[in-house]
Amino acid sequence: MNEYFDDLETRDPEAREATQFAAVAAQIAHAKANAPYFTALLADVEASTIDSRRALAALPVTRKSELSGKQKDSPPFAGMTTGGGLELARIFQSPGPIYDPQGATADFFRTARAFHAAGFRAGDLVHNTFSYHLTPGGFIMDSGARAVGCTVIPGGVGNTEQQLDVIQDLRPNGYSGTPSFLKILLDKAAETGKDASGFAKAMVGGEYFPPPLREEWKGMGIAAYQSYVTADVGLIAYETPALEGMVVDEGIVVEIVRPGTGDPLPEGEVGEVVVTTFCREYPLIRFATGDLSAVLSGTSPCGRTSMRLKGWMGRADQTTKVKGMFVHPSQVAEVVKRHPEVARARLVITRDDAGKDVMTLHCEAADADSAAIAATLQSVTKIKGLTEIAAPGTLANDGLVIEDARSYE
Repeated sequence: MNEYFDDLETRDPEAREATQFAAVAAQIAHAKANAPYFTALLADVEASTIDSRRALAALPVTRKSELSGKQKDSPPFAGMTTGGGLELARIFQSPGPIYDPQGATADFFRTARAFHAAGFRAGDLVHNTFSYHLTPGGFIMDSGARAVGCTVIPGGVGNTEQQLDVIQDLRPNGYSGTPSFLKILLDKAAETGKDASGFAKAMVGGEYFPPPLREEWKGMGIAAYQSYVTADVGLIAYETPALEGMVVDEGIVVEIVRPGTGDPLPEGEVGEVVVTTFCREYPLIRFATGDLSAVLSGTSPCGRTSMRLKGWMGRADQTTKVKGMFVHPSQVAEVVKRHPEVARARLVITRDDAGKDVMTLHCEAADADSAAIAATLQSVTKIKGLTEIAAPGTLANDGLVIEDARSYE
């Protein structure tokens, strides 16, 4: 069995850097020639001079937090996609709303590499529980699993009992989805006597993966690994059997910058993840994801020589991810707008004892219907949440709309 997906993973780091920056220069030239947004943004940039990290760092960043507004001004993709015969297979809507393109190429989001590192191989049967409805998660992982030769069951989200029937009948040996939903499936199976014992491997993502949960599943014979993927740039990094950080994908260049700037930070310092892609259809240059991470020194003991990240460590802005979905400050504002009795609100994200994400909207109001507000919160964010009514003047007046109170250590 081949330990590595391809020879790119074990390249000499200097050779990788030289090859990738030749590709960066070509990508910038392509973006300037074919994507109107980058034609304007990089008008004064000579693509051939962007041949190093130092040169790349001089270019402006494009922030994910600004995508929704830019797309409204220039729909559907703010002029960031290219034409010239490069076809799109799908268009998704992520919370924000943000419209995300998928090109027609196989494994467009490049997740096959992560599945391979996690031990998935041809002939495996994978139960994929990321959403296939409007948001891209289901297709992102589906395409990667199929690219390594797996057969995929498109489970999607919810319908726990029906999914357990399918799992019992078909006995998939692989799982793809959030760690919290796998826990729900396994706990429900134990409670109801359904057979979910076929799982031997799992590719999880979209939310925090508690170390005790990994150990619990290891004791059940399930080897679970994380991938770090976004709808915009695809696979960013992934875990390997070494379990020492996350290895950066070969199809991108990653920088860690001081939040709110484009200034690169040294190894070990926590900052915002900025990605430059080699995707021809959606050539994002210095795309600031809004995620926080840090570079780990050295290379992975697994033998892969690419940069390693510590992992997803929260958000650089107030936008945060809950149960695998992004929640934006603008969505909190929309809830308040629909309930004039609420003077101020703060969305607090915590975890329960099982490690599952919980969001609670704290609302300042003299008199309010908490159930009605909770229903609006779910309608706007597509995620169930709790509400707590606070007396007027009791919430901090500090401009914080979303508070991520989860620990990432």
